[in-house]
Amino acid sequence: MDFKFSAEDEAFRMEFRAWLERNMPRDWRDDGEMADPETKTEFERRRAWHRKLYDGGWMCIHWPKEYGGRGATLLQQLIYQQELDRAKAPPVVNFQGIARVGPTLMQWGTPEQKKRYIPKIPSAEEIWCQGLSEPNHGSDLAAVETRAEDMGDHFVVNGSKIWTSNAHHADFSTLLCRTDPSLPKHKGLSYLLVDLRTPGITIRPLIQMTGEHGFNQVFYEDVIVPKANLVGQKNQGWMVAMTNMMFERTIHGGRTDMLVEVRQLAELAKQVMRNGRPAWEDGYVRSRIGEFACIAEGLKYTSYRQLTRQLRGLQPGPEGSVMKLGTSNLNLEIQKFAMELLGPYSQYEYMAPGAIDRGKWSHRMLAARRATIAAGSNEIQHNIIGERVLGLPKG
Repeated sequence: MDFKFSAEDEAFRMEFRAWLERNMPRDWRDDGEMADPETKTEFERRRAWHRKLYDGGWMCIHWPKEYGGRGATLLQQLIYQQELDRAKAPPVVNFQGIARVGPTLMQWGTPEQKKRYIPKIPSAEEIWCQGLSEPNHGSDLAAVETRAEDMGDHFVVNGSKIWTSNAHHADFSTLLCRTDPSLPKHKGLSYLLVDLRTPGITIRPLIQMTGEHGFNQVFYEDVIVPKANLVGQKNQGWMVAMTNMMFERTIHGGRTDMLVEVRQLAELAKQVMRNGRPAWEDGYVRSRIGEFACIAEGLKYTSYRQLTRQLRGLQPGPEGSVMKLGTSNLNLEIQKFAMELLGPYSQYEYMAPGAIDRGKWSHRMLAARRATIAAGSNEIQHNIIGERVLGLPKG
């Protein structure tokens, strides 16, 4: 691809960069770390930033104009993310609604569903999560046991979902459930929209090693869901879910600039001592960080290959799985090496007095494993690459 941006694209970049410089929260820390996002106070703080982006016309820029977006080109979307990364901007609060639920409803929703739900997603007026994974089934998404019994004008749902990110803050959830158990597992599934305030729903936190609980388990006990909340056709929910997953793996696969992490690791190496000298002066340390930088550059250009396919109107290729696998593995290796550099200081908890960089590296290390599981585990990505790229037989 041509790596030069047009004058129009560069003007778009400078417009957004100038807006960020004027509007970025002044209390957002330079290293991009912030207080615990699981608290209500912090969530509302981030929602205020989300709303500022929305009010400024900088939310959901990739959405069509008819749905409140800018109809931004793929290159403008790339520039938008680059500038957010460059500014180390706070995260938004309705990521799943924006990246997955909204686009899925645009493709599969009825006119009534589009009118009711889509307008309240960009503003974060209504927060969304997604109910896909279930206990005991790992990454086998089609092995759904949550049942939805058709009662004529409504469904009655019983079962549970797990690893449901953001459910404790969400107003609504998508829900993949089984409506005909007599059919093969990829059939007989339906895709519903559920108001999480409905009686019979219980949300329980799953505490992570970091002490946070971004994940939850959601229980459904005789939950009534109106028939009007069925997305697509009954028993054809697998196709809707695959649309959702296509958006999810694209997002997880290619939007993180790992060079940011590598540069921060290099700065850490200049702070800590190794054999009486700054660790950065050690050839082994520079070699390892250089290796990480090379991998990060390779991943960046792999993401550009994926972008090139989209610009040419081609179907998504294996780059999404390669990016997801490569990015999560690289992140894990960077955090492990940070622990090696820190030595005894790696035992300090996040924000502990005396911790180097306020203990952010130990926090990141504990959090790194989840990226190897989310959006299809790395084992699943290995299978996809082996079968679809290398032509290996199914295991």
